[in-house]
Amino acid sequence: MINCIIVDDEPLAASLLENHISKIDGLYLSAKATNALEAYKMIQSQPVDLMFLDIQMPHLNGIDFLKSIPNKPKTIFTTAYRDFALEGFELEAVDYLLKPITFERFFKAVERLLRTTAHAKEDFIIIKTEGTNRKLLLSEIIYFESQGNDVKIVLNTAENIISKHKISDLEKILSNKGFTRIHRSFIINTEFVTAFGNHEVILGKYEIPVGRSYKQEYNSFTSIILKNKLL
Repeated sequence: MINCIIVDDEPLAASLLENHISKIDGLYLSAKATNALEAYKMIQSQPVDLMFLDIQMPHLNGIDFLKSIPNKPKTIFTTAYRDFALEGFELEAVDYLLKPITFERFFKAVERLLRTTAHAKEDFIIIKTEGTNRKLLLSEIIYFESQGNDVKIVLNTAENIISKHKISDLEKILSNKGFTRIHRSFIINTEFVTAFGNHEVILGKYEIPVGRSYKQEYNSFTSIILKNKLL
């Protein structure tokens, strides 16, 4: 759920935005303000994920107000004037909507925010490979295999990547992100487990051995699966 506030001194414009917000699952209107000073108090007292911010308001305009906030919420400017569009985007606004705001245009702006928010939540690591730094989503990694001074990374795209990393360093980074080390040479993504026995784990077409010294971690992992009946 994305907590929203509307900051607009025009009652009709604010009511229209409130109506638009009510039509979209995932948006929750937590408050409305008629000026920047009211909005500032709201931001200090409650979590605000998205602010619909008018520009021409009494006391302090929307542009100057956004500049003054240290921890800025995501912002969509709402205004009757085109003049401030460039400055608005320089402040990294999600969008700049011209009044009267149609639902179609409103939805397009919010959809862009929802899409980028979902993408941002996808966790990733940066891997050094072939002289470049490559971003890999954790959700696409099946397992890591230590190979001497290198590590092989097997992806669900059928691609294998060789990188200069120590598997012990990867274990520290990934231990709380759905990955488990079950062997001195293997770290697996538990989301890809399709079967397991006393001495091996199956990840689709891959069979990974369980090391003796990692039996405790392995038993903890399998007991959670059996307790929750995930397999």
